[in-house]
Amino acid sequence: MADQSSDVRAKKRVSAFAVFQSQKSKSNPSTSANSNSILSMSVLNKSKSKSKKEKKAEKRKANDTPSKPMQMAKKLRMSLRKRGKDDDDDGKDKKAVESDLRASGDGISVNGTNNEEKAAIYVQQEQEQPSTSEKSPNQENEASEDRAPAKNLEDLFSRTPHTDSTQEAARFFEWLIHPVKADNFFSHLFERKPLLLRRHNPSYNEGLFSSAELDKILRKNDIQFTRNLDITSYTDGKRETHNPEGRALAPVVWDYYQNGCSIRMLNPQTYSHAVWKLNSTLQEYFSCLVGANVYLTPSGTQGFAPHYDDIEAFVIQLEGKKHWRLYKPRNGNETLPRFSSGNFSQEDIGEPILDTILEPGDLLYFPRGIIHQANALEDTHSLHITLSTCQKTTWGDFLEKLVPRALQVALEEDVEFRHALPRDYLNYMGIAFADTTHPKRLEFLQKVSQLMMKLSFYAPMDAAADKMATDYMHDAMPPVISKEEESCSIFGSSTSCSKGVVSGKTQLENETEIRLLRRGVARLISDGNQCHVYHCMENARWYHGKEPQFMEVPIEAGPAIEHLIQTYPEYITISSLPLTGEFEEQQVELAQKLYETGLIVTKSPLQAISEDEEEEV
Repeated sequence: MADQSSDVRAKKRVSAFAVFQSQKSKSNPSTSANSNSILSMSVLNKSKSKSKKEKKAEKRKANDTPSKPMQMAKKLRMSLRKRGKDDDDDGKDKKAVESDLRASGDGISVNGTNNEEKAAIYVQQEQEQPSTSEKSPNQENEASEDRAPAKNLEDLFSRTPHTDSTQEAARFFEWLIHPVKADNFFSHLFERKPLLLRRHNPSYNEGLFSSAELDKILRKNDIQFTRNLDITSYTDGKRETHNPEGRALAPVVWDYYQNGCSIRMLNPQTYSHAVWKLNSTLQEYFSCLVGANVYLTPSGTQGFAPHYDDIEAFVIQLEGKKHWRLYKPRNGNETLPRFSSGNFSQEDIGEPILDTILEPGDLLYFPRGIIHQANALEDTHSLHITLSTCQKTTWGDFLEKLVPRALQVALEEDVEFRHALPRDYLNYMGIAFADTTHPKRLEFLQKVSQLMMKLSFYAPMDAAADKMATDYMHDAMPPVISKEEESCSIFGSSTSCSKGVVSGKTQLENETEIRLLRRGVARLISDGNQCHVYHCMENARWYHGKEPQFMEVPIEAGPAIEHLIQTYPEYITISSLPLTGEFEEQQVELAQKLYETGLIVTKSPLQAISEDEEEEV
């Protein structure tokens, strides 16, 4: 079996080598085949000659005093028009993009009039040099600096975490799509059309992941083909996976790569601390899992066929360059799909709506359903990471949880839902009667419509939301504990054991101030008899690596858990936890249980109690 496996792998390597040679022989598309590439914004780097008509137009507006961004937008518009004319002269039958251009403090924005067919492109201007004026320590406004957008990933990670994890998550998302504002993104782009960010800042994403880190992960961890890593190729319209069985040892992986195969790592967050921190923070922003895949592609090759995904994709370019082509959904049924597509042929997908090359520091966002393909350029490899989110978190998914429960409640509480169907309904209902207008058929349809409207009054909205939340708690990454959180939680406890002697024990007291570790770390569920606190503290760093994690508390403790959730991010004293019945005086015991699970932190580090105090306890 070992020899046979070696032969199969050898054949796959030969095939991969053929892929490599085939791709190398192809010319590299360095320019767009569609005017939506916006010339890769080369108009910002080259001066364009102006026609007489354009000069007259400028003269008519001589009294205007446009801002610098407006001037750049004007240049861009004229270049687009000139390009359309040149393309017609060359007989290439292209049309200039009809765009709404507007300037903002973020840079240049190109927004198409048809959201389904256009992409938005933002170009960040050259980085401003920091001021060299001297300031005394008293003049420094550290809070103001901390609120400013992060300059790069290193700056983002080095900042003191916000006291509210929701605000910290917003800061991470702000870094992800900078300089676009979040409000603008969700109002005009999210789920609507792609966004290309050209930052002209190669170090912006530096430190997130690298090919050197991938090599280290392969050498130090039990990375398995198929489970953790795929070997892929796409040539002559054929997509292939070349995964052997067993561990993905570094020399074997690099042999495939050298022969033209792409490497896809499926769960980099399991092994990369930076990816783990980014994803686990952003998941609180989206209230759902944020996953990641890493793609390493040899120069002159393509690893995947055109396809669309069922996730919102944020592509972060890390090394080299990659040529991307995006295509609109083929029909309405493929807009924001619930499931990913199979592989398409080039004939299936039409002309691209965006044709561009990503460089380090750039970001490309596109909604689920946008068909895409990408290849590395002839002269360089490519490494990028794709962050994915919003998988199966639609209104439809919510209603899937809600409607069955609503119907169950309605059947129990409303006799109208329990009345028998008309005895003769089969004489006018069904496919054979779909085109008829039988009076009883119309009456039947009206009755169903009435019941459907009435059903909404029995819909347990909060129960459905809780079901979505518990699913999320199972999906979610465990949080990365900051130094500040560690010092005030069970993770930084001074309790230790040396030579059989335990020392440094700490103790919670009634006046100890506590709060939840993070806003989105736990979810309270009650069945009327027992409360369950679902959480992600002990989740694995790979998807569903463990069963759902929860702790049981008595129903009388429910109000105390609610109080902790609702008062976040404020600290409250343990004695203020509202408990009832026989548990009324057991606030410290409840807090201790939450503390030992890692769900709460104290306002200040707990001090070790002395031996005398310990004896008293």
